[in-house]
Amino acid sequence: MKVDESKCLGCGRCRAYCTMGAISFTRDARGRVCAQVDQHECVDCGVCFRAEVCPGEALYEPKPEWPRSVRSTFSNPLVEHKETRIPGRGTEEMKTNDVTGRFKWGEAGMAVEMGRPGTGARFTDIEKVAMALSSLGDIHFEPKNPLTGLMADKNTGKMNPEVMDEKVLSAIIEMTVPLDRVQDVIGAVRKVAQELSTVCSFDLTCKVHPGDTVPAFDLARKAGVSPTINGKTNVGLGKPFFEEVKQ
Repeated sequence: MKVDESKCLGCGRCRAYCTMGAISFTRDARGRVCAQVDQHECVDCGVCFRAEVCPGEALYEPKPEWPRSVRSTFSNPLVEHKETRIPGRGTEEMKTNDVTGRFKWGEAGMAVEMGRPGTGARFTDIEKVAMALSSLGDIHFEPKNPLTGLMADKNTGKMNPEVMDEKVLSAIIEMTVPLDRVQDVIGAVRKVAQELSTVCSFDLTCKVHPGDTVPAFDLARKAGVSPTINGKTNVGLGKPFFEEVKQ
């Protein structure tokens, strides 16, 4: 996001809408108060622009070039991933496993959500987590996830060096892991989290087992994490389009 200084009235209405706190106000050589957008911190989410609160229509969205273009594709819900050809931060299937059957018996679907409004996430931190996870061995990054498409080496979790200076509002590292590695994944993320300048949280799912048990949740509790079943958990009302393989 940028500001046309010739149109800015210095009213300050846009500042409250910035998800990164990247808008400040300074006086120019003529003493006029004008908005400034810190391009290093701005994630191109477009919230200030779409709010339409600027009376002078001074805010505008220039078309970003690669690699800065990844900022808006991860941060602005109205922009598609043209680089990876995958929309959104993650994929729908993790929340609808009873229909898609992505995660089989003996597997868990896990994700690490990084960043939030007010802090964001830089690819330097995203790479640290991805590499810590890949070092565990039998971790498979979801190929339809846009972050996976930006990995230069999916075996190591190394990101494309061209995006390392970029920052996004939030991003999700999505993967399939053996059930017995759930605690290892949690431990690895906890360890690397000490090196991060952002926040992260876990997503976790697996098939419901006999007796309405969810073993992935039990394993998370043993690792010191208390799962919260929220509105994104599918309750099993969909019609499966895969052939069920009994345990």
